[in-house]
Amino acid sequence: MGTLDNKTAIVTGSSRGIGAEVAKILAGEGAAVVVNYRQKAPRANKVVAEIQAAGGRAAAVGADLTTDEGVHALASTAMEEFGSLDVLVLNASGGMESGMEEGYALKLNRDAQVNVLNAAVPLMPEGSRVVFVTSHQAHFVETVPTMPEYEPVAKSKRAGEDALRALLPNLADKGISLVVVSGDMIEGTVTATLLDRSNPGAIEARRAEAGKLYSVEEFAAEVAKMVTADVESGHTEYVGGADYFGKTAE
Repeated sequence: MGTLDNKTAIVTGSSRGIGAEVAKILAGEGAAVVVNYRQKAPRANKVVAEIQAAGGRAAAVGADLTTDEGVHALASTAMEEFGSLDVLVLNASGGMESGMEEGYALKLNRDAQVNVLNAAVPLMPEGSRVVFVTSHQAHFVETVPTMPEYEPVAKSKRAGEDALRALLPNLADKGISLVVVSGDMIEGTVTATLLDRSNPGAIEARRAEAGKLYSVEEFAAEVAKMVTADVESGHTEYVGGADYFGKTAE
């Protein structure tokens, strides 16, 4: 018996990277998983195929979370495909991509997070869990300076975390818990790659400063643990970046 047997999880931004790995881990623990993508259908279908080949259940949903249609398509798919929604992993983020509209980072990293949560909550039973994935660079942005190239994204993600935390009383009324997972810069992610492209040497410099950077697989395992961890709602799980805690009182 898996720890998530008969449960359904949505993992946003899960066609690749951290989200894809989290989706596979949760499926391995018995959950039916909704794999969300914005444009990369082949990648999402590959994740679903890997889960199914391992004996799990999954479905891919193309949904732009900055639109009302995308948000509701994502939430409704969990019910239509698997009949329940018990876990929501808010992993999707962005803002460093080229060619995006002005204000896109805030639209995705704050507004979309809240909209997805609000669409999911009416479908989630008591005892359900929401996990919000962020970075130390965002979580501590008000007290620890980050790289100028990343600051607008970091501030938008912090705004998203604050907006979600503002909903904690509403979630408590429904018996739903929210956990935040904050990680140091992760090797191999799209964000890290884009950041290193705009600021060559950024990853190497952060690795030298921190001593170690987690891989996508290592960080995904920590995110997945928080789906069932015995922690209070509002808990923040810190992954890596121990040097941050000498820089701030938080």
